[in-house]
Amino acid sequence: MIQAINICLAYGKRVIFKDVNIKFTAGNCYGLIGANGTGKSTFLKILSGLKEPDKGEVAVGARERIAVLNQDQFAFDDESVFNTVVMGHQRLFEVMQEREVLYAKADFSEEDGIRSGELEVEFGEMNGYEVEAEASALLSGLGIPEDMRLKKMRELEDGDKVRVLLAQALFGNPDILLLDEPTNNLDLNSINWLEDFLARFQNTVIIVSHDRHFLNQVCTHVADIDFGKITVYVGNYDFWYQASQLVLRQKQQENKKATARADELKEFIRRFSSNASKAKQATSRKKLLEKLTFDDMPISSRKYPFVVFKAERPCGDVILEVKDLSKSVDGVQLLHNLSFTVNKGEKIVFLGDSLTRTILFQILAGEVPPDSGSFRWGVTMTSSYFPKENSAFFEKELNLVQWLGQYTPPKEGESFSRGFLGKMLFSGEEALKMTTVLSGGERVRCMLSRMMLSNANALILDDPTNHLDLESITALNDGLIAFPEVVLFTSHDHQFIATIANRIIELHPNGIIDRMSTFEDYLENPDVARQREELLQGRDERLKL
Repeated sequence: MIQAINICLAYGKRVIFKDVNIKFTAGNCYGLIGANGTGKSTFLKILSGLKEPDKGEVAVGARERIAVLNQDQFAFDDESVFNTVVMGHQRLFEVMQEREVLYAKADFSEEDGIRSGELEVEFGEMNGYEVEAEASALLSGLGIPEDMRLKKMRELEDGDKVRVLLAQALFGNPDILLLDEPTNNLDLNSINWLEDFLARFQNTVIIVSHDRHFLNQVCTHVADIDFGKITVYVGNYDFWYQASQLVLRQKQQENKKATARADELKEFIRRFSSNASKAKQATSRKKLLEKLTFDDMPISSRKYPFVVFKAERPCGDVILEVKDLSKSVDGVQLLHNLSFTVNKGEKIVFLGDSLTRTILFQILAGEVPPDSGSFRWGVTMTSSYFPKENSAFFEKELNLVQWLGQYTPPKEGESFSRGFLGKMLFSGEEALKMTTVLSGGERVRCMLSRMMLSNANALILDDPTNHLDLESITALNDGLIAFPEVVLFTSHDHQFIATIANRIIELHPNGIIDRMSTFEDYLENPDVARQREELLQGRDERLKL
């Protein structure tokens, strides 16, 4: 159990939390949601003790241990992967270290024997004899192979570091588990594994995530930060959405009825207040009017950008033909004789290794040449590319109006850019913000604006939901569903894929799986599983050669 009591926090005049009282109990998983900037990550830091509120306190059950997903990828660079995981239970790690030093002594004294006995008791109570098995199971589930576990953390790629830090948070059965965006950098298999792990977890979990499917799968409750407070709903993300919309509609309806009644009373008073025979009735209605109450409709922090893609011209008969594409990077073959054809109306999600998908998209966008093979866009086709890494687009010292002006039609002026930026939640002075200080989510909204202005009939998007809040993801999701032309995309967001894709291409170094299918059917198809296994075995055979 962990409880926030009268928590207050403000940055200058901006109030983040005011008198927040909330209790999180064992056996439940809470999804902490809210628009960007409402304080989700900050609230997790307050709960974990990493940040002090201006007022209030956090109460934790006696002898309960809190585990946090560490956001600093470099904090354990000098440690091995195995040690980093075990350090998630700091006391257990300390006992392990002391045991090793003690048993390595050449002159083992009687005092050492007594101390070793004490350590063994404590070690056993913390389930220390299962350390290797538990750490290995966590790392395997999160896709960290065995040959990586004795490496130093500094030797790992950033994505693998995040996986190890997640294993660290999960290690040792913590009483309270705080996870900030745990699905970032995870593939779909690892996300599924994490969903199963949390479904079996018996203690308290509090999660910040922008993955709607993940929240639906794991959450028993939703803690919603909005209107300057935190409201807890029983149920998963979809239930929260339905319940919150119902509450909002009820308040609006009640206010509408009260307003209509007030107008009726005011009209009677206006007409008959000077009429002697009806003065008493008018006075009575004045009292009724005074008793009418109107619920203040608070301003929600949730804002949805306006994401609509329009093609200047429809696709012709020839969309895209890819033939025998091959590409190696740093001696590793990512694509081998890849061939496929894109047809009208197809929205294709590409699954597989993240680097492979990015390289393919860079080739199709003309940014990277293939080693061999070819691809051909139809003469009617224009494509617009959303890269996973976008920093090169924001290196110049420009304000947002100037930045967007690079991509607007020549006939349009500053007022057009300002209006467009306003729709993408950069209103007023926000439109003059410098590109060099934008957050990750703001950059993504800028890149989507660039795509919309291209009026392309083929959209190529590499993990476009990274850094976006739930509202922006929903807007982008709806925009791509409504787009009538061709979409090629990658994503780790299950719901995003399931609601957009009508074709799936899964990339492997020595072949592909290509199906016209819904995503749910694809995941459950035994033929797909068999074909994947054959491709993986083929890869292993090639590695042996």
